[in-house]
Amino acid sequence: MPDSILLWFKSFIPPKSNVDRFERMRSCAGSLFGILLAGLVSYAILPHDPKTIWLIAPMGASAVLLFAVPASPLAQPWSIIGGNLCAALIGVTCAKLVQEPALSAALAISLAIGAMFLLRCIHPPSGAVALTAVLGGPVVHEMGYAFVLAPVALNSVLLLLTALFFNNASGRRYPHAQQSAAPHPHQTRDELPITRLGFSHEDLDEVLKNYNQVIDIGRDDLEEIFLRTEMRAYHRRFGETRCASVMSRDVVAVEFATSLDEAWRLLQQHRLRALPVLDRALHVIGIVSRTDFLEHAGVEVHTGLAAQLRRLLHRVPFSHSDKPEVVGQIMSRPVISANVETPVLELVPRMADGLHQIPVVDADGKLAGMLTQSDMIAALYEKNLAAARGMPGLRSVA
Repeated sequence: MPDSILLWFKSFIPPKSNVDRFERMRSCAGSLFGILLAGLVSYAILPHDPKTIWLIAPMGASAVLLFAVPASPLAQPWSIIGGNLCAALIGVTCAKLVQEPALSAALAISLAIGAMFLLRCIHPPSGAVALTAVLGGPVVHEMGYAFVLAPVALNSVLLLLTALFFNNASGRRYPHAQQSAAPHPHQTRDELPITRLGFSHEDLDEVLKNYNQVIDIGRDDLEEIFLRTEMRAYHRRFGETRCASVMSRDVVAVEFATSLDEAWRLLQQHRLRALPVLDRALHVIGIVSRTDFLEHAGVEVHTGLAAQLRRLLHRVPFSHSDKPEVVGQIMSRPVISANVETPVLELVPRMADGLHQIPVVDADGKLAGMLTQSDMIAALYEKNLAAARGMPGLRSVA
């Protein structure tokens, strides 16, 4: 056999899967529980009659999507419910109106695909649902439109509920958002800072539009893959600078019971934006920023900032008061933190999109330092300057 033909045949062999053993076992276990639950509950609810169908074959294909590829747009809740129901309705209608089975089946599949495109609920197993409604035999035909409710709707809902529970319980986010990311938090027309230097949402939308095919991956997941690829390429070119190399180590911190006036004095004295809040074991339990003070001061135009802050910081002479008195009452939590071994580049998206400082903890979870935007800029500047000169960064930690 000529080498060119052999290579052509080899081109159809799928590449080795990047999915690990745990993910494969997770998918198999999910489909086991999903089909078992759907079958048992349907059998318990529906009449015990020889003519009763309590589980249909297309649910097996739906299980593959919901448990093996839960991130796919084809596996989302509206896809399985909307796709299966509209396909069942169309299939039953075609079976009633068109007596020729081959023509009826072809029409049912074609119309079901068109309806799923229109309703934005593409779900491949729904094609099998439409086909089952047409070619399922006398039992299915006698059921008529009742076939749409049971077993189609019943099976679909039970399988979906199992997928919702099992995927989240086993560490897989489900369902996935199907809309674009939220607008900039400042509610301006500018893109988020992290996207201004790379590809934008509009760039991705335009490429997907020109691609003009249904892709089996969510838009948000596709965007995240691209961003991670860019980050990995940057790591390969410039190496990795870790938080321990650039963080500020002499950190000014407070405790839960630190008074508000003392915390405000520390912010002013050290010209800081925020202070980490620690427990007695030096674990970070919160963070208190200037913004927290302003929010709890209830700043109003007619009163003025200074007067409202003085009112917040002034201690009341009696023991019981609704007014916050200590840092723990106004701090923000939970806290976004990093480890001393975390590469600085991994924190760029968070720092670029709003955070001004991130507490850094050691292997025991104790506060080890604070990484600020200034530290981040200095680290990235040094790495790029060293790369431009063809020299290794002085603070690079491989």
